[in-house]
Amino acid sequence: MKLDIDRPLKRTYLKFRKFRGYLKEKVANLSIPDYTTFTVFAVITGIAAGLAAVFFHESIVFFNKLFFEQTTEGLFFLGTAAVILLPAIGMLIQAIMIIISPKTAEKKGVSEVIKAVALRGGYIPLKTTIFHFIAPVISIGSGNTVGPEGPAAQIGGGVASRLGFLAGFSDQRIRIFTAAGAGAAIAAIFNTPLGGVFFALEIVLLNDFQAPTFSALILASVTASAISRIFLGNESIFLFSIPEIGSYSFLYLYAVLGLFAGVVSILFIRYSSVVEHLFRTKILNSKIPQWLVMVVVGLLMGVSGYFYKEIFGVGYFAINEILDGSITWKVILILLLLKFVLVPLIIHSGGFGGLFAPSLFLGACFGYLFAITINSIWGLDLDTTTFVLVGMGAMLGGINTIPISAIMIIFEMTKEYSFILPLMLAVIVSTTMVQIILKGSVHIKHLEEQGYEIKEGRETNLLRSIHVSDVKLDEIELIPDQTPLPELIAKVMESPHHTFYTVNNEGTITGTITETELRPIITEYDHLKDVICASDIINPQVITISKDNDLDYVLNLFGKWNLDQFPVVDPENPNKILGAVTRQEVISIYNRESLKVNLASGLSKELKSIKNTTTAKVAAGYSIAEFGVPKKFIGKTLVELKIRNKFGLEVLMIKQPKEFLTDINSEPEIITPDPEYKLKRTDTLVIFGADEKIDNLRKLTES
Repeated sequence: MKLDIDRPLKRTYLKFRKFRGYLKEKVANLSIPDYTTFTVFAVITGIAAGLAAVFFHESIVFFNKLFFEQTTEGLFFLGTAAVILLPAIGMLIQAIMIIISPKTAEKKGVSEVIKAVALRGGYIPLKTTIFHFIAPVISIGSGNTVGPEGPAAQIGGGVASRLGFLAGFSDQRIRIFTAAGAGAAIAAIFNTPLGGVFFALEIVLLNDFQAPTFSALILASVTASAISRIFLGNESIFLFSIPEIGSYSFLYLYAVLGLFAGVVSILFIRYSSVVEHLFRTKILNSKIPQWLVMVVVGLLMGVSGYFYKEIFGVGYFAINEILDGSITWKVILILLLLKFVLVPLIIHSGGFGGLFAPSLFLGACFGYLFAITINSIWGLDLDTTTFVLVGMGAMLGGINTIPISAIMIIFEMTKEYSFILPLMLAVIVSTTMVQIILKGSVHIKHLEEQGYEIKEGRETNLLRSIHVSDVKLDEIELIPDQTPLPELIAKVMESPHHTFYTVNNEGTITGTITETELRPIITEYDHLKDVICASDIINPQVITISKDNDLDYVLNLFGKWNLDQFPVVDPENPNKILGAVTRQEVISIYNRESLKVNLASGLSKELKSIKNTTTAKVAAGYSIAEFGVPKKFIGKTLVELKIRNKFGLEVLMIKQPKEFLTDINSEPEIITPDPEYKLKRTDTLVIFGADEKIDNLRKLTES
């Protein structure tokens, strides 16, 4: 029976491969300059992401009408209390989707886009994009108080990833366009092109700035925003009178607002983490089914909405009421508390939605309450509209740790320049406070809790267990530092290398020579050829690395110094030059290691089915195997064990048993191997490598 299922699946896959190859060939035969191709595809990405975002927005509107008009009519016997059931019905539908496709359901939120860009070359499966289009539409459409922005970014990134894959682009290009697609979707949803650009830079790429990337982000975001304006209009979401910032002597009050907004942001992040831990380790791992938990949370949402209808859905209508002053401060305080409590409950129980709109809602409530409190205590006449708008930016920036994006999004959404200075001041104070307390971005912390450590847009754990001594070094071009200029120019012209190192009589490196040092000399060559030698034009700042350094350290150096290679020296004899390690080699190793991790993720079924010391075939002569930790390995780190060097095997992941009080039948935790992680007796190693090397390790475990 399995064979009958596999054959059509195989035919579909082969047809897809054939179409992709045909498309790639046609693109290559067009003989279009590379930059033109890049530009055109960035625009196509923006169009696709913009249309996807518009469709997502309209789908939410449709389902909102479906639930709150047609569904409530079907529950007429309950009267107005029927609205209590609507979020619960939506949560039940989402729970059924989770039961049908649990693995796809787990890949939700902006963090998945970050992981795709950092670990998978930007690749996002189509089924993940479709799933996370439908689930948030049902969640928000049924009244759950979450936002559409996070899911929209995931949809935009998924659409761009699929287009890049179809076009046959490299992983690096797909990575760029996936980030551009996510930013473009944000630009379309908010109608904020610059906000979309900086969202992609600050969140998806974790500030990994490169010129080609920036070009793609701008083109895609502007295009997507244009698409949004065509279909959804160009009117501001928020309606308000012209803000009055008042005397500049009161400017410090906006800094105080930012300070308190930072405190509220930290409390929200901490509370959200506690709720997530509670659901993940206690409630959802107990005998209580997840669908029941989600329905209860939905009922809680419904009861809140029954008494305070403003809490339903995205909340932009309520923000306009706050701006208009048509809601009392008591109601606004209750709305603030309800939003604060409900959003993490909905998301971490299994619901789908984003945090941007809730952040804006919390900021609007807090800004209003702050202004009227100051007015009542000190008898001032502060403009509540200004404090509401500034509070929105401060809370958006604080909760999501996106200072530039928050400023640009509020500025572009309101189309008002008059309060830009207070906005910038409050947002910077808020986000700075959050980053000082959390010691980094909330998104990075969230990924670290999942076992990832991503810097400069890449997972660093993949490179920490690999040392320079494991890498094939390039030959290095050494030139005596007293070499005359004509001889130096001749060597440069004949050599395939781009970087040259000068050495003194003792063989110690004294400097580097690249085209940067040579270019100014060439114009005056006739006058200088008889008086200049290599030591006169070198860059004396030479960065050397030891063969004992790990590649994570080396990659960070490449990012810091913007060089293409580093000379490698012997740690016992720093004057002994072993060769050079290049940026391209380190990135190639990173891509290879991430491929192995993705291979393990793709073989999740096999990993679940294989037992201790048995294997699952991957390819001819290669397998994945699980091993209990040998006695000799217990208490030692992966760095100390050097499994790669001694056994020629890769540790793909480590399985940890659940806590004592959790369900005995629950699946073990799977973590990314941290080189500094100390192995425990109860751990299980998931190993990849050649069959004969796996057998050698098996003999060790059995001895």
